[in-house]
Amino acid sequence: MTTISAPAITPGRQGLMGRLSDLFWRRPNLLLVLMLVPPLLWLGIIYVGSLIALLMQSFFSIDEFSGLINYEFTLATYGELFRPANFDIILRTLLMSAAVTFASAVIAFPIAYYAARYARGRWKAVFYLGIMLPLWSSYLVKVYAWKLILAKEGILTWIFAKLHLTWLLEGLLAIPVIGGNSLSISYLGTFIVFVYVWLPFMILPTQAALERVPGNLIEASGDLGADSRQTFRHVLFPLALPGIVAGSIFTFSLTMGDYIIPQIVGTSRLFIGQAVYAQQGTAGNIPLAAAFSVVPIVIMGIYLTIAKRMGAFDAL
Repeated sequence: MTTISAPAITPGRQGLMGRLSDLFWRRPNLLLVLMLVPPLLWLGIIYVGSLIALLMQSFFSIDEFSGLINYEFTLATYGELFRPANFDIILRTLLMSAAVTFASAVIAFPIAYYAARYARGRWKAVFYLGIMLPLWSSYLVKVYAWKLILAKEGILTWIFAKLHLTWLLEGLLAIPVIGGNSLSISYLGTFIVFVYVWLPFMILPTQAALERVPGNLIEASGDLGADSRQTFRHVLFPLALPGIVAGSIFTFSLTMGDYIIPQIVGTSRLFIGQAVYAQQGTAGNIPLAAAFSVVPIVIMGIYLTIAKRMGAFDAL
């Protein structure tokens, strides 16, 4: 009869692993700490550390004569942000971010409402596929594609010509606030591309918030005599607002910090992202570039505080 021998176990290895297992079982918090230390170190050194270094650079100044950085604590660099040219960049970026956020919310709400209330089964899958599919393609490819669409020789201009609406397009481009002689180099073109690229980030949180609205509340509103506008104003919109605010966190912050879209589709007037690149690259003014970079951080800190109070994080 064949005898099967048990595999040999090293006593030292068994003892060490056993002691570690017993230690982690008795102190589960120790295992949690050991698991969190590596990512927290990475986050603290690479992310937070770089932000602190950036913040420190903003408190220095540039010597206008030699072009070298003066490593003495000063608030003069932040004072330069209030110069008319620099303040216009900040204001322009904020207005564009607010406009893109508002337009994205207006467009996203009916799409999200249909997906939350009426889409079922296969149509729900089609909805998610249609929203997520643009996010799977290259960011640069989408921007350059819109550059061609909005160009004078692009399909949009051709459609306007076929509909005999060229006068409308020319009238829009003649408005100073839109700028440019073509949609591909105008504020309006920049706005259109921003809305297209960031729209999914508004639709998904809004749709998630609308799905959590009980259907019987809408029915009860109708039973109590409220029309559709009153139901939207007093029931649906307040309950969906946290989701809209959650989506606005993405659209507002991404627009404010973006560099590529204004560079490719925008005009010669800079946004904050372009100003940071220009100051640290062409001009070599690292302190001013750092001060420009701090502006979105401060604004988003205030924005996130307000959003948290409105329950936006519960909708993420």
